Amino acid sequence: MTSVLYDVPGPKARRVSLIGSVVGTVLILGLLAWIVMTLAQQGIFEGRRWAIFTRGDVWTLLANGLGATLSAAALAAVIAFPLGLMFCLLRISLVAWIRIPARVVLEFLRGMPVVLMMLFVLLVFGTSSFIAVVAGLVLYNTAIFAEIIRAGIQSLPKGQREAGLTIGLTSFQSRMLIELPQAVRRMMPSLVAQLVVLLKDTSLGYIVAYGELLRAVQVMADFLGNAFLFPIFFVAAAIYIVINICVSRLAIWIERRGSKKTAGGVAPAPTAVVAPELPDVTGRK
Repeated sequence: MTSVLYDVPGPKARRVSLIGSVVGTVLILGLLAWIVMTLAQQGIFEGRRWAIFTRGDVWTLLANGLGATLSAAALAAVIAFPLGLMFCLLRISLVAWIRIPARVVLEFLRGMPVVLMMLFVLLVFGTSSFIAVVAGLVLYNTAIFAEIIRAGIQSLPKGQREAGLTIGLTSFQSRMLIELPQAVRRMMPSLVAQLVVLLKDTSLGYIVAYGELLRAVQVMADFLGNAFLFPIFFVAAAIYIVINICVSRLAIWIERRGSKKTAGGVAPAPTAVVAPELPDVTGRK
């Protein structure tokens, strides 16, 4: 099918695209080969460097760090999302004395570095490092979640809200029952991306001496020596990647499940369209 956004590439354009793809692939493979050869020359792939992962204490430290990372990220996400929803509703309120202060608070939280908020909570209130990490993540991600949800609501057609008000719903009921579910489904990719960012931001807890995964890796590297630095950080990076993939897949599953519930779980059957019989205006029998 011909696109209305751009012309279909001709033979010359397809040839140029193919050449560019081949050249790009060769360059990427060459770069990867150079990296592997450089690491091999430094003895990174020697068995003794990776033998540390046969030790139980190494996996215990990694498990403790992973547990600390997941607990801080999960608690921060559970608290930040409802707060973000609340601030979103305040931010889009029609009442100026509610909307303007909410906007000021969100702009302030969104502009503050996460590390600075963690240090502020730790030093001013004298809390534990866990509370400081969670508080910093909650404050920052509340503002981000609020803006994401607000963008989703404002992207909906105005007829959605007007229809809700027409059938007798209040403004708040229209927001919660009609607009918000659609906005959350529409902005699900952005929400998932922010959850991944939140999870990675737990590594900033290293600044406030929180024993998350990155700090556990750093402790092991300091204890075992620089010879084992690459294997330890490689395994830690793999753990982060696996967790982020799991979060993304979970969000996709939730989105599909919500879509099925909205549609009743069964796709509507196609309706045959029958052309109406036209009257004979020629006078023939």
